[in-house]
Amino acid sequence: MKDMPLTVRRSIELLGLCLLGALLVLGQGIIMPVLMAFFVSIMLLPVYRFLRRKKVPEVLAILLPILLVAIFIAGIIWFFSSQISRLVADFPSIQKNVSIHLSSLSDWINQKTNFSTQEQVKFLKDQSNKMFTNAGAMASGAAVSLSSVFVFFGLMPIYIYLFLFYKNLLLRFVFIWFEPSQHKKVEEVMKETEVIIKSYLIGLVIQIAYITVLLGGILMLIGIKHALLIGVIFAILNLIPYVGALVGNLIGVLLTLTSSQEIGPIFIVLGVIALVQFLDNNILMPRIVGSKVRINAFAAILGVFIGGSLAGVSGMFLALPMIAVLKIIFDRADMFKQWGVLLGDERPQKSPMSFLRLRRKSDKVTQEIQAKDDIKPTKAKK
Repeated sequence: MKDMPLTVRRSIELLGLCLLGALLVLGQGIIMPVLMAFFVSIMLLPVYRFLRRKKVPEVLAILLPILLVAIFIAGIIWFFSSQISRLVADFPSIQKNVSIHLSSLSDWINQKTNFSTQEQVKFLKDQSNKMFTNAGAMASGAAVSLSSVFVFFGLMPIYIYLFLFYKNLLLRFVFIWFEPSQHKKVEEVMKETEVIIKSYLIGLVIQIAYITVLLGGILMLIGIKHALLIGVIFAILNLIPYVGALVGNLIGVLLTLTSSQEIGPIFIVLGVIALVQFLDNNILMPRIVGSKVRINAFAAILGVFIGGSLAGVSGMFLALPMIAVLKIIFDRADMFKQWGVLLGDERPQKSPMSFLRLRRKSDKVTQEIQAKDDIKPTKAKK
């Protein structure tokens, strides 16, 4: 492939990206559970290896970690459902608070515009009729989504078991795929991928726990109603990079608004969420994950949105670990090194328009950028 013209190689790369995206769209029901199971099985590898060192039978050493994951997920679901039941129990007071807020909003609209109360009521009635007209389609869509969720989580334990059971077979397949001269790089990619995925996923589990405790605990001490529910919703949504935090803020505001007749608690909730986010992003999460693969914000945000459009919520959640794995592969393949540069955050302080060395693919230039973000210019040949 190195003998091909540059334009042909670039065309093949872009065509491969398009085919990969089409494959994800068409086969997301099959691919996403497999990818999720692959990442979770890597996270469970240390437990599996520990049990095998203790002479535990292989089948039992695989089933026990899967059982621990199932218990953990069941605990989250139980906690979440208990908080939802408390919210439902407060429905009469929520209905009363919503009526007060809607009345205040209606008065404000009357003062600022010529939109009368009767026109507002007519508008709401029309929108309600449209909503009920589409209720059947929405209900059927929700039923399909719910069934796909059950299929997703029903297949995952099977895939995790098979990944752990056949891991040596899969590793042999990967090594046979490459020439012996490339096996050293393949081994480095595998080891670094395992470290990145384990640190990322285990860090997310710890992140759910401390955000729920920290955010929910502070709001509870202040006296905000449904504090733990706000904490657990924000912690779970925060797993989706960038977008999840925005939606979590919105839900926190709505829950506070429906639980209080005043506006002040909303600003308290937003302030506490901002404080917890600052601690999470700048102090806690970097120390917990400590990832060596640094992805720039532009690639991360774009990857989250592309993952969401291709494969829904699961695609948004898996976007960052997938980009991290791709960057590891790209950095070690001479053919795709430019894609690794595009995903990384090794940002040179000088422009490649003036500093010719920055136009090169060499590892030495990349290391110099990482070391001091400065490059000495290279004189152009006459």
